[in-house]
Amino acid sequence: MSQASDGSRSLHLSQVTKEFAAFTAVKSIDLEVPHGSFFALLGPSGCGKTTTLRMVAGLETPTSGSIRIGDTDITYAKPYQRPVNTVFQSYALFPHLDIYENVAFGLRRRRSPEVDRQVKEMLELVELTSQARKKPPQLSGGQQQRVALARALINRPDVLLLDEPLGALDLKLRRAMQLELKRIQTEVGLTFIHVTHDQEEAMTMADTIAVMNAGEIEQMGAPNDLYENPKTTFVANFLGQSNLIAGKVLGPDGDFVKVDMHGVTVSIPVSRAHAAGADGWIGIRPEKVLIAAVGEEIDAPGNHLDGGIVTDVSFVGVSTQYLVRMPWGQELQVFEQNTGRRRLFAKGETVDLSWRPEYAFLLDASQDVTAGIEDD
Repeated sequence: MSQASDGSRSLHLSQVTKEFAAFTAVKSIDLEVPHGSFFALLGPSGCGKTTTLRMVAGLETPTSGSIRIGDTDITYAKPYQRPVNTVFQSYALFPHLDIYENVAFGLRRRRSPEVDRQVKEMLELVELTSQARKKPPQLSGGQQQRVALARALINRPDVLLLDEPLGALDLKLRRAMQLELKRIQTEVGLTFIHVTHDQEEAMTMADTIAVMNAGEIEQMGAPNDLYENPKTTFVANFLGQSNLIAGKVLGPDGDFVKVDMHGVTVSIPVSRAHAAGADGWIGIRPEKVLIAAVGEEIDAPGNHLDGGIVTDVSFVGVSTQYLVRMPWGQELQVFEQNTGRRRLFAKGETVDLSWRPEYAFLLDASQDVTAGIEDD
């Protein structure tokens, strides 16, 4: 059932803008989504990701710019004229039809041949063969979501749009469905574009993520690239958590940039240095920071900090999360894996911290250090 990637059926958004009366929801974005890829639009509420999805679906008309699938311009095409289907969070199943007929609905309207074979194939793909004659209210939320997926996929769209499709599910079921969606996408080989505000969900499923903020794409790339090498404070804070520490750029040193961080000289790889001026934010992920008793050797040569005081200890099973107040007054987050080989540090204890230079990154000081931090 899998199809080879086909550049002639890639989705292209060129300079797409959407203005409403009072605000601009999407600001001149450019996107190319290769055919057969799993692409995520990730961002907080109001960032423009759902509006972008609705423009691809034909449910909103761009104010300017163009949308193409391959060589076909679909900017102003009606929704039913596009090789696109959408799966919504609400499922939108027909409660009076059984599962088989829900999935067959589109085929019957188009008088397609071999309805029975196609429906059975699709029910097998989403592992619902045994539920074929049940009505939607008799199924769990996860099963209803798979019916909605099967009903969209059976039309063989070039692009399947997923609008927060797992938002109504509980956490455990949502995680199971993340893996299930990725399996199905790999098997059918179609383009999936997934809108979500859930960072873990995007990183679990997508080949490529576009992080959106205030109608613009902040950064786009593979999940590990965005996480390991964010280029803006928004991406650093929104995708996971980051320690961002003020520093003064001293200058290049081979493959590294030297930065003064409150009296300590730290090194940042040139490929991770994104500060244009003399000041910057030194970034390090909490799980990359190592913690040790005072004077204890730490296996992270390069950036060693002493004089930290533990201000908070949270045991969360797989890891222990510390807050450590540094001599300049800032609290840094430190996540240590609970391997059982090391003791826990206590609140009030003095500790040393360190990290390997290759894990740090440098962002421009003109950017808001709190950008991307979501309120609980």
